[in-house]
Amino acid sequence: MNHTGAHKLNHCMAEALLAKYLGKKKLIAETGAGQHGVALATAAAYFGLECEIHMGEVDIAKEHPNVVRMQILGAKVVPATHGLKTLKEAVDSAFEAYLKDTDSQLFAIGSVVGPHPFPKMVRDFQSVVGIEAKEQFLEMTGKLPDMVSACVGGGSNAMGIFSAFIEDAVKLYAVEPAGKGINLGEHSASLTYGSEGIMHGFNSIMLKDKDGNPAPVHSIGSGIDYPSVGPEHAYLNSIGRTRIGLCNDEEAVDAFYKLSQHEGIIPALESAHAVAFAMKYAKENPKEAILVNLSGRGDKDIDYIVENYPIPLKDI
Repeated sequence: MNHTGAHKLNHCMAEALLAKYLGKKKLIAETGAGQHGVALATAAAYFGLECEIHMGEVDIAKEHPNVVRMQILGAKVVPATHGLKTLKEAVDSAFEAYLKDTDSQLFAIGSVVGPHPFPKMVRDFQSVVGIEAKEQFLEMTGKLPDMVSACVGGGSNAMGIFSAFIEDAVKLYAVEPAGKGINLGEHSASLTYGSEGIMHGFNSIMLKDKDGNPAPVHSIGSGIDYPSVGPEHAYLNSIGRTRIGLCNDEEAVDAFYKLSQHEGIIPALESAHAVAFAMKYAKENPKEAILVNLSGRGDKDIDYIVENYPIPLKDI
């Protein structure tokens, strides 16, 4: 519920501090839903740095409130106009701009992806989520949760909360966006349907087209429509430490409204995937204690939701 609307500020403040320490003048990054962009613009303003955010044209239209926030905070928003014009293309655009001047700029990547040491850095900066959630869950219930649910695109929020429970007998569910179908271009479920591949400087599990290139992806959640996943997520899944959950667009919208109307919390559409999966899981496992990582709030999504999914009656 923090001011910038998501977990992203945890690593953005640290990245800005690192930029100051290295003598950089400018932060440059990508954003999908705009949460990372808003948080980085906030950190840049606080520490007196320039800020440039690359964002797909589709997401700029879809997440307009966050675009305005970034601009108010002093950031320059650069549209990515190639390909599908979403998160993958925003990363492409940001990397290209960064490589033109690596001396004065720091690439402040927004997830546990990219070349070393970015996945480890962002995981460690986000570990505060897991540390505090574990402490608070123990204090509130006297025990650890049986299951943790977190949405996964690149996977920063999930890696942050999972990191505290890796050594514990807790089921960790990485909830992927099943979108609107099982065909390429209809989902963003990399761990479920992908295979080993290299993109944006890291080796992981990736959705690929027939030529082996990053495949087109889709999710109602702009922050998780990415054709790969952080390498640590791929590793943990390969050894059976984490499990995969799936949530489609309709289920995410249903969870968005249910959490809003029953708990008074409007979730980000990305985070609604974790909520939706936890709701399904709870029906099948009614005696288990479940911890959901609500990684972002949904004020950024309300215009898109009401335009495309009519508000249901209160008794949903």
